[in-house]
Amino acid sequence: MALDVPYRSIPDMFLQRVAATPDRRAFGHPAPDDSGPVWLTWAQVGQRAKAIAAGLHGLGIGQEDPVAILSSTRLDWVLADFGIMLAGGATTTVYPTTESADATYIVADSGSRVLFAENPVQAAKVAGAELPALTHVVLFDGAADPAAAVPQLTLAELAERGARALEAEPGLVERLAEGIGPEHLATLIYTSGTTGRPKGVELLHGGWCWEGVAQADVGLLRDDDLQYLWLPLSHSFGKTLLCGVTHVGLPTYVDGRVDKLVELLSVVRPTLLCGAPRIFEKVYNKAVTTARDAGGAKAKIFAWGVRTGRQKVALEQAGKPVPVGLRLRYALAEKLVFSKLQARLGGRIRVLVSGSAPLSPEIATFFAAANLPISEGYGLTETSAGNFVNPPGGLRIGTVGKALGDLECRIDTDKEILVRGTPVMRGYHNLPEETAAAFTADGFFRTGDIGTLDDDGYLRITDRKKDLVKTSGGKYIAPSHIEGMFKALCPYTSQAVVIGQARNFCTMLVTLDLDAIRAWAAGGPLEGRGYAEIVASAEARAMVEEHVAQLNAKLNRWETIKKVTVLPRDLSIEHGEMTPSLKIKRRGVESNFAAEIDKMYEGSLAEI
Repeated sequence: MALDVPYRSIPDMFLQRVAATPDRRAFGHPAPDDSGPVWLTWAQVGQRAKAIAAGLHGLGIGQEDPVAILSSTRLDWVLADFGIMLAGGATTTVYPTTESADATYIVADSGSRVLFAENPVQAAKVAGAELPALTHVVLFDGAADPAAAVPQLTLAELAERGARALEAEPGLVERLAEGIGPEHLATLIYTSGTTGRPKGVELLHGGWCWEGVAQADVGLLRDDDLQYLWLPLSHSFGKTLLCGVTHVGLPTYVDGRVDKLVELLSVVRPTLLCGAPRIFEKVYNKAVTTARDAGGAKAKIFAWGVRTGRQKVALEQAGKPVPVGLRLRYALAEKLVFSKLQARLGGRIRVLVSGSAPLSPEIATFFAAANLPISEGYGLTETSAGNFVNPPGGLRIGTVGKALGDLECRIDTDKEILVRGTPVMRGYHNLPEETAAAFTADGFFRTGDIGTLDDDGYLRITDRKKDLVKTSGGKYIAPSHIEGMFKALCPYTSQAVVIGQARNFCTMLVTLDLDAIRAWAAGGPLEGRGYAEIVASAEARAMVEEHVAQLNAKLNRWETIKKVTVLPRDLSIEHGEMTPSLKIKRRGVESNFAAEIDKMYEGSLAEI
């Protein structure tokens, strides 16, 4: 059955939302003195976005003209994006951590005519480059440079120009919106990818509007929710949530300062929080290591509570009733153990959503045991991010849920997941051959992921097609599965990378979580030492190897980890080891730590 989408475009959806609930809270942001959230109504957001749109129109931005945003997640990003949409332009997203060469490449390849930059430092990334299409740079923060090669103005100045234009023609934005349809380009999102140059994914208004409606229909977003949005808006996960917010009209606090997230959860008290698995792993690590470090009765009560919660979850997942005795024990466990974790997340969470990378089933079970079920979802930049999700109340741990809306899915003969429907991209920008290769003859998009569909339509991802490792013994290994198991077993882990391609046995690189390992070292001879010194110690190595032994006990013989190296620093985006959406770039890791990897295989002919 076709999904009913009552909008022509994002501008149509936005203008309908402003008209329907002008006085309701729309978006919140940190106060200038960080004293708490400041909220704008939909009417105020509408007024500011329209002024930006009219200002862009005055700069010559018309239908499908690319306009880039190079900024961290903040309210100005949201307002600029809406302004671009209302002017008829196409938002080109650039991660704030992108280096100068790649930022310049994206702005050039997209043909962006205007660049919104967070500040002069971000604007400087493209300064001096050959960008013939770029006519203006708009700064969120800082003063415009009158000597800049490309004319600069501030966001306030752009909005002021737009406000004057709207005085002369009050219906300007509505007139522009009338000409935008579902078939028009809305965004160019460049895939960070794990190899090679980023590719511009062309996503249309129709697909984004579909996303907004589909998220609401499954019960993921409700108008009585309050969302804390910290995700990178340069990523499709963030963009798809903005579409859902606009359709539903739920208030959303926008703050991309990840270091403030835990602190502000108790202030904002959201009911909805979406994130990459790394966020949930850090919460898990903190809870487990705090309990272990406490020792004595506290550690025993925590362990009992987790066991009790897991027993309850196991029965629920099997579709079996929970006995009265277990329900009573669980009520006590929630009071003594899990209420503290719930309070740490603000005390009002209705639903957590995980996406962008695989979530360990063990960690998902822990959160479900704490009455904080995580609805894991699945999608790609090429498919507007939201394709599958575990519906609230219908959680199946280990799966990414059921298809949203009327999205079609089938499993190819080689187990690759194929999808077809409205949210799928128009193609890769200026790459017709790569676009053609990405689709089957009958129009299904090749996701590059391997999986299975059960009889109820729940999808299980088993691995990336290109990430499967084949040992020299001919055995296939699924690295992400093993890495997820290890993260759940060792709460001190930040990242784990399994090595084994064309090797005769598997090894692993491990990085440790800074906060967790410092807490682990407290009270011992390593207390107060630096990260590199702690992780290089014999004690830390013994701790990691103990957890590797626990991991190996759960693996097939050919999957077991024969050697492990603890790295002297964490993986990073800046070193080319992770994508901005926190996926591991295996090629970057293997290149940067080639010496450490080679050492693990030196002079060894161990057999699998």
